[in-house]
Amino acid sequence: MAELPFAMPPSSFPPAPPPPPADLFERASRHRHQADGDMDAMPSSLEGIVRLALERNYSDVHLGVGEEPRYRARGDMLRTGWPVTDGDTFRDWLREMLSPAEIDSFLREKEYDGSHAFGFVRVRINLLDSLLGPAMVLRLIPQQIATIEELELPPVLKELAQRPKGMLLVTGPTGSGKSTTLAAVIHFINVTMQRHILTIEDPIEFVHKSHQSLVRQREIRQHTKLFKSALRAALREDPDVILIGEIRDQETLSTAIEASQTGHLVLGTLHTNSAVRTVERILGMYPPEEQVQVRRAVSESLLAVISQGLVKTTDGSRCAFHDLFINTDACRDYIQRGALDEIEEIMARSTFDGMLTSNQSLAALVEAGRVSDEEAISHSSRPSELAQTLRGRT
Repeated sequence: MAELPFAMPPSSFPPAPPPPPADLFERASRHRHQADGDMDAMPSSLEGIVRLALERNYSDVHLGVGEEPRYRARGDMLRTGWPVTDGDTFRDWLREMLSPAEIDSFLREKEYDGSHAFGFVRVRINLLDSLLGPAMVLRLIPQQIATIEELELPPVLKELAQRPKGMLLVTGPTGSGKSTTLAAVIHFINVTMQRHILTIEDPIEFVHKSHQSLVRQREIRQHTKLFKSALRAALREDPDVILIGEIRDQETLSTAIEASQTGHLVLGTLHTNSAVRTVERILGMYPPEEQVQVRRAVSESLLAVISQGLVKTTDGSRCAFHDLFINTDACRDYIQRGALDEIEEIMARSTFDGMLTSNQSLAALVEAGRVSDEEAISHSSRPSELAQTLRGRT
């Protein structure tokens, strides 16, 4: 547990330049009540709260001053019935995970992203300030990395992971399992090939141990100051595989394309909802006058895009559905011409190449009895098309 670097009574915790508002941890302490819920008694520590989440297979922990603690369970926010959190309790929770310097950084910046290992599970930390007071979201990260088979990912990912160079992107909304999919691909490379795998993450989520491959993981702010300088330096560090936590801007994308064209397999994520929209997003990062050369570069460097989402199953759990675009010779020509709408039509009839549309994936889940018609249609980007397909099968 981190100790404060100053000897002051808890009521004045903690001064930081510039000092936080006096009521930062007490802003909502007047809102004290006991909510309805069916949880056991509230654990006495943050570690206990996280352990309960792990035991019950919850994905996230939501805690905040002036709020009843909650969990995310299979996509839904779950009430606990525990007392509303006060400032002293929240401050103690921070001390379980963060150093005094990290707490001061949060108080100054009002934001914080990081990670922490409790021993039995690793969590991704996001801290924020809000109307009622400071709050946190903890995403549980399994210590055991799931395999491509266990996640029921398209088998063609194994073939793509063995390519010596190119760019493989995993996309989807927040919480759709992008990091889990990337970890499975990295694990497959790690245990089957002799590669140097270099990751640049913010923060590090899944921790990989070197097997057949050498794996080196770097976290922004802990092991390097700037993402762009770490990515640029990676090209000089003799990697075979480079994992980019998230491609956020044109500079990162340009370096990723350069790396994929110079003998590296580049893995990365984007927040887009379909494979074709991902290509549009990439091209949209550049001005019109650069479109011709950018389309050529993307067509030559892109291997595939797998976009995924999570859908509730009939047994109350969740499973993934996928939209998988593989950049074949025909698709390269369409990218160079900017005819992206035609790519979606190619995907629907190119299952022999390993391609898959989200509607095909959802329809297969319905046919297998794992997902209801209504649930599948509600997650489809083309619900009318999927509804017609499902009607034709009944």
